[in-house]
Amino acid sequence: MYLKAEAETSLPLTESTFLILLCLAPGPKHGYAIMKDVAYLSEGRVRLSTGTLYGALKRLLAQGWIQREDAEGEPDIEEIGRPRKVYSLSDLGRRAVDAEAGRLRSLVAAAEGRTAEAPA
Repeated sequence: MYLKAEAETSLPLTESTFLILLCLAPGPKHGYAIMKDVAYLSEGRVRLSTGTLYGALKRLLAQGWIQREDAEGEPDIEEIGRPRKVYSLSDLGRRAVDAEAGRLRSLVAAAEGRTAEAPA
């Protein structure tokens, strides 16, 4: 219960934070995959630079919404010679993305109700 309340007090999420968390909902991803998935989910509207992405990931790690994992099945070293960092949602992060999705569903329902009532 505490985790849900903590996640809900952080709402609304910024679009880029929501998209990053949403990218990690199905499973762990490395930074480049997150960047590509954010662009795909937003239909190209949101394109994160590496600096913006890694700043957001650092903040989400500090908040406890995501965690680093070992990159199983991935090469230990990328072409540039650094270890590949893989991120996954924590329980708190999953609650945050679920709470934001619920908040957005409520907004869409309210908007649909009002626009259906509006005179043509």
